[in-house]
Amino acid sequence: MKIAVIGKPFSDKLKPYIQGLFEELINRNAEIIVVEYFKIYLQNNISIPEGMRVFRRGDKLTDVNFVFSIGGDGTLLDAVTYVGAQQIPILGINTGRLGFLATIAYDNIPAAIDALYKGHYTIDERSLIRADTDQEVFDGINFGLNEFSILKTDTSTMIVVHTYLDGEYLNSYWADGLLVSTPTGSTGYSLSCGGPVVLPQTNNFIISPVCPHNLNVRPLIVPDKSVITFEIEGRSNNFLISLDSRSRSVDASIQIAVRKENFNAKLVKMTHVNFLNTLRTKLNWGFDKRNDG
Repeated sequence: MKIAVIGKPFSDKLKPYIQGLFEELINRNAEIIVVEYFKIYLQNNISIPEGMRVFRRGDKLTDVNFVFSIGGDGTLLDAVTYVGAQQIPILGINTGRLGFLATIAYDNIPAAIDALYKGHYTIDERSLIRADTDQEVFDGINFGLNEFSILKTDTSTMIVVHTYLDGEYLNSYWADGLLVSTPTGSTGYSLSCGGPVVLPQTNNFIISPVCPHNLNVRPLIVPDKSVITFEIEGRSNNFLISLDSRSRSVDASIQIAVRKENFNAKLVKMTHVNFLNTLRTKLNWGFDKRNDG
């Protein structure tokens, strides 16, 4: 088995668990490749084989069976950009906090690896959102798992985002910004903007204003077959557009069309993990004495 590893720095208490991950894979004769920046960090913190090969963003991950994402949900979002259209299954190992996407606890790493080798897992396909622009903005990686956003800059006043759905005028949002979220992203930024939680396999986008000036403007669910376009106005000529955590400054002349990407992200799901249970756990649903009896 060939494993590619992507990760972020971790605390000292997690070093034995990450060390154990590599030892477990080596004991199973797995071929391991590590993203370049993370290998440097690993060499300074745990013991890994000297000759372990590295890869960079944009490399073709030939014959890789799984990508391990070591970190939080943000690390997994980054891992999706390394995999792209190769659609290699990603296993999210949670060394962060909330962990909606990175669902494998660090103390369950050996059991998760054993499940991979035994085939005791399923693949959860998640739709991606794509942003097409008339200027190169995202260095060719113009897709994301959670959301696309248009936001005012830190120092500017609110902006107006004129929004069109399949060429038909939808609304002009007077706000700090506007999000278009995937079902996966419904538990992210969109949720904090008052958007609904949407089950992962529903074929929808969620359009959510960020701090709207009109209180009667609410998030809207639209089919993900839609093409959403925008015209942006504001006192400042510069705005931020983002895909997940990747933000770029653009001016009002930019043309943007958002649509569903033509490939998916594949997340490894263990048999004991399901989305509804994750919702209850992560959002503290059911913490009510009436549920005890």
